[in-house]
Amino acid sequence: MSIKDPFTDLDIKTADSGFYENNSVPIALISKGIMVALVLWALVFPANANSTLGSWNSQILEVFNSFYIIIVGLFFFFLAVVAILPSTGKRVMGQPGEKPEFSNFSWFSMMFGAGLGVGLMVFATAEPLGLWGSNPVVVAGDVPGNVPDAVQSAYRYTYLHYGFHAWAIYVVTGLSLAYYAYTRNMPLTIRAALTPLFGKLMNGFLGHVVDVLGVVATILGVSVTIGFGVSQFIDGLYAITGMEWIMDLGGEVPTPSKVGLISGLAVIMGLSIISAVSGVGRGVKYLSNLNLVLSIILLGTFVVFGSFVFAMTTYGTAMVDYILHFVSLSFGAYGPLSAEAFAAALPAEAQAHADALMGGATNAWGSFDGFKSGLEGAAAELDEATLAAAYAAGEQGRQFGWQAGWTTFYWAWWIAFSPFVGLFLARISKGRSVREFILGCVFAPALVCFAWMTVLGGTAIDLELAGAAEGAIIGASNTNKLFVTLSYMIDGGLLSMLNVMCVILIMTFLVTSADSGILVMNTIMSGGSQETGIKHRIIWGLILTAVIGTLILAAGDNNPLDALRNAMIIGALPFTMVMGLMMVALAKALFRDGLRDKSEVAQAAE
Repeated sequence: MSIKDPFTDLDIKTADSGFYENNSVPIALISKGIMVALVLWALVFPANANSTLGSWNSQILEVFNSFYIIIVGLFFFFLAVVAILPSTGKRVMGQPGEKPEFSNFSWFSMMFGAGLGVGLMVFATAEPLGLWGSNPVVVAGDVPGNVPDAVQSAYRYTYLHYGFHAWAIYVVTGLSLAYYAYTRNMPLTIRAALTPLFGKLMNGFLGHVVDVLGVVATILGVSVTIGFGVSQFIDGLYAITGMEWIMDLGGEVPTPSKVGLISGLAVIMGLSIISAVSGVGRGVKYLSNLNLVLSIILLGTFVVFGSFVFAMTTYGTAMVDYILHFVSLSFGAYGPLSAEAFAAALPAEAQAHADALMGGATNAWGSFDGFKSGLEGAAAELDEATLAAAYAAGEQGRQFGWQAGWTTFYWAWWIAFSPFVGLFLARISKGRSVREFILGCVFAPALVCFAWMTVLGGTAIDLELAGAAEGAIIGASNTNKLFVTLSYMIDGGLLSMLNVMCVILIMTFLVTSADSGILVMNTIMSGGSQETGIKHRIIWGLILTAVIGTLILAAGDNNPLDALRNAMIIGALPFTMVMGLMMVALAKALFRDGLRDKSEVAQAAE
């Protein structure tokens, strides 16, 4: 019995002439309309935009935190099954007999460039140090933060956030796009990934909605990346020049001021737009090669002058610990703790003080000592055992707050970034088998991330453990931790040279990220075309600049990137649902293609 052929007649109507020539007018207008509305809202009503985005973010996390955690766990295990099964893993993403477009070395090099970006520059030291002080094991009270016993659990969650789950998110998108583009000759665009489920409906308004969600997620994901990168860029400039006007020196530690952030943003996005206009964007490959060389130099510096033995010891133990806890890390989701549930778990003598106790007991960023010292009135007079029981009653609330603030933020960030990285991985993987794509794009770059985080972050932790840094690295802002670590590791002319090199590295990462993000948005708008007009790159560059700038201005003074983070988590949620449908659609496509192959073999035998 023959199996019906798959739907491949995807027709994305584009304008034949005019300003939007070769672009889908509905996708372009809806995407730009949403972004312009966000910019105007943040510009005209900044306080309202900031508070509303924060409120929506809190409500979304209360309802969808478990959804984010579980679906990302499913992404990894779905890919593992697809890679293991012979019938699906051996399929080639291309026509029969087609060979890979790039050599293994070039393929891995480009994946390395995709993985080692702004996020790893910012969080190479900030992530392990932050998790050393606060992670679910510390939150549960099993071990204090910032002590030797907390290093293992710190790296367990560092590997979680930058490991196999993170790359599984990218690969679900990338594999979906590559499979349909190279085996079914369909456009390299988001809606193609849902054709096994919705067929010709993807030619209409529903298809436009899917592509718009991809554009919105991409621009918000890239915005957060550039926001963190610009912050670190300003920290680096301050370390080199000492210019005080770019920094806010009124707090406990120097942090980039809004004036500094907007100035840095103007420089970075100006370079990106100039690159697009002048055609220098064609040299992104050369910038990527420069990034690779500078990254190796930076890593080599930490190997020679840092705590390499400590880092390698940590790498081995952390990897074993990560694997042993892999399933619980994948699906261990927490929901918010209600006031009623908290009160019911309290000892009888503390029942009357439930309202006074709950805030401190469910604070994921506090401690038991901080909880006790923050109490007032009759609640403060409760005995030690009762307070300990009250603090234990709030553990679910603390775990939820921690997970929503750390892991779910990362999952939303990677999901928002997945149209960008997924499209990139799809473009460089033509001719690869499905198994090769999954193993190469999930495991290889994750291992590079592990090594990077362990060598750089392990050195920072070891400097604190040895007492050399005396809390200076822990106390620095996240985007400044790398520069503070370097200052305690080396000095003199070498330090100055490395600071300059790091600023150049951050700048080139930012420019290539902005260029690539703009290219992806234009690719989606043009129905999958890889050749996009310069004028539309300029417009999206200006819109991207406006989104980042206005949300920085709208945010509070304590953390200028808060509004960006909140907008990104909100914008990533609809695309998370699209990715869930992608996974189901890909499973259906692989299964049906397997049946078609068997049917063809049977017919040939007859």
